[in-house]
Amino acid sequence: LACETVGCKYAVALATGTSALHLAVKLAGVKPGEKVFCSDMTFSATVNPVVYEGGVPVFIDTEYDTWNMDPVALEKAFELYPEVRVAVIAHLYGTPGKIDELRAVCERHGAMIIEDAAESLGASYKGQQTGTFGTYNAISFNGNKIITGSAGGMLLTDDKDAADQARKWSTQSRENAAWYQHEKVGYNYRMSNVIAGVVRGQ
Repeated sequence: LACETVGCKYAVALATGTSALHLAVKLAGVKPGEKVFCSDMTFSATVNPVVYEGGVPVFIDTEYDTWNMDPVALEKAFELYPEVRVAVIAHLYGTPGKIDELRAVCERHGAMIIEDAAESLGASYKGQQTGTFGTYNAISFNGNKIITGSAGGMLLTDDKDAADQARKWSTQSRENAAWYQHEKVGYNYRMSNVIAGVVRGQ
């Protein structure tokens, strides 16, 4: 249902939007000490997952039209830090940022976009729903969002392998066995059935 609504191929139901962002940062392969460009006017959950993985947030200034990441400032940041390969772009208060310009800057510098669409479910940019512009994207069903389950979130992507990996991580990385077998570190990030029921009702 989420995929049909937003227009992506795969959606992984998770406990929170923050957990979706964390798994997006893991999927992007952010390593300890690696710089990641982040929106400077956003809730801390946009940035915390970068730090969870040991990354170093580099804050990009905001433009006046949408209150989101400034493409001009982003271009300047790449001049200062050309090694950066991930940008976490938030849509503040549900208003899409200047996606075309931001994406063009990232493409020029070979950087991946993680889209924090936590607040913008249902918003569109030039006819395309937010949550579909990054390689990995996150939405939230927190109590202050448009559609809410009181909690919950989703990772959205067009990459099946990434979705499968996120789903496994979110279930404590349990192996496909008749017993509890865990070979890698995982997380208790899956969405509960109660929250899923509320979200579906919304």
